[in-house]
Amino acid sequence: MIRGTRIFTLAAGIVVAFIVTATAQTKIDEQRMQRDIEVAENILTTLIKQEFSRRNFFPVEITGEYREGHGVTFRLPEHISGNMHMFMNDDFESPNIIMNTGPGNSFSYSISGDAIVNPEQEEAIAAGSRTQSRTSQKTRSPKSKKSVSDSLEQTADQKFIQAAKNFLTDYGDLISQLQPNEKIIITNRGDNQNPWFTFQGLNKQSLISVEALKSDLTQAKLGKITRDQLLGKIKLVNSEVSDKLEPDLELLSSIFSRLYQPDLSKTYFTQGNIYYERLKDYGVVFYMETFSSMQGEFYNHYTLPALGMDDVDQVTRDKKTKELYPAFEKELKDNLLEYGRTLKSLKDQESLVFNVKLTRCKECGIPSSLELAVKMNDLKEYGTGKLSKETALSKIVVKKGANQ
Repeated sequence: MIRGTRIFTLAAGIVVAFIVTATAQTKIDEQRMQRDIEVAENILTTLIKQEFSRRNFFPVEITGEYREGHGVTFRLPEHISGNMHMFMNDDFESPNIIMNTGPGNSFSYSISGDAIVNPEQEEAIAAGSRTQSRTSQKTRSPKSKKSVSDSLEQTADQKFIQAAKNFLTDYGDLISQLQPNEKIIITNRGDNQNPWFTFQGLNKQSLISVEALKSDLTQAKLGKITRDQLLGKIKLVNSEVSDKLEPDLELLSSIFSRLYQPDLSKTYFTQGNIYYERLKDYGVVFYMETFSSMQGEFYNHYTLPALGMDDVDQVTRDKKTKELYPAFEKELKDNLLEYGRTLKSLKDQESLVFNVKLTRCKECGIPSSLELAVKMNDLKEYGTGKLSKETALSKIVVKKGANQ
C-alpha cells in the first residue's frame, strides 16, 4: 500500500511538472494581444467620458502595453486629472485670447479670465506654435482659486478611479491571454514626462494607479467571488508625484543621454533626457525617442549628424536612415550589456528595459518602435565573466513595433 502511494505521488508530481512546464512555454499571440488591448483602450475611453458626461471634444487618449511577467498597463495622458477638472467647471466666464506675433514663425498668446479654452482653440493655438507663454489675470483671490481647483481635481480623480474600477470588474477579462500572476493596471502616469506646458496650480500632480490581478478577475468571471469581493481586491494607489531620485537609475539615464547626443552617436540620436519608470517587482523601463536627422536650412533638406552629411534631400535622408537602423539596434544591445550592469538597486529576477520610439521614416520598412529587455541576473553573470558576450546578447528579448 505504501509503495502504491509512492507511485501515485511520483506520477502526480510528473503531471504537475508537465503542466507547469507547458504553462511556462505558452507563447503569447501578439496580434491577438494587441487587438484585445486596442478594444480595451476604446472601452476604457468611453467609460471615462461617460463618468464626466463629456462625449465630444474630450481629450482622452489612452495607450496600453503588455509586458510579460507584469501584465497590461493602460496610461492616460500626463496631468489628465487636471485637464479633466477644467472641463467639469461650467461656471467660469469665457476667456479672452490675445495672439502676439513675433519674429519669424514664432508667436505667443495670453489668456485672461478663469474659463477653460475650447479644446479646438487650444489645439489650433498649440499646433503652429514654436514658443508659447501663458498668463492669467487674477479675477479671484489666489486662495479662492486654489480651493476651487483642488476641489475639482479631487472630484476628477474620483471619477477616474470609478471608471477604472468599472472597467476592471466588467471588462478586464476581455484580455484573455494574461497569466494568473499578471495584472491589469490603469494609471494617470503618462509616458510623456515633458508636457509642453503645465497649468498653474497643477505642478504637483496626483499619481493614481488602479490595478487587479488576472487570477482575481478569473475568479469573478467564474462566479467564485462576487463583484463586491472583486472590488475589495482591487489595489488603489493614490499619491503625489515623487521628486525622489534613484542614484543608479539616474546615472544610467545620464550615460545613455550622453551616448546618444548628436555629437557622439554614430547612428540615431536623442534630444532631451532619457527618463525612466520603476515598476515594483518587475524592474525599470527607460524611455527614449530617437532621430536620424535635423531639419536643414531649406524645406525637405536635412542634416545627418552621424554621417556628417548636410543639405541632404528627402530621398537620400530616408535611404540613409534605413541603412543606419541595423547598426543602431546592434549598438543599443551592446550598450545595454556594458552599462546596464552598473545598476545596483534591481533584484536578480527584475528586468532592465529600453523602450525606444524610432525616428520617422515613411515606407522605409524599419520598425516604429524597439524594445529590449534583459534580466539583471544575466547582466551580472556577464559582468563577472560567467556568460560570454554572445550568450548574454542571446538573453536580450527583442520586441519590434509595426514597420513604418
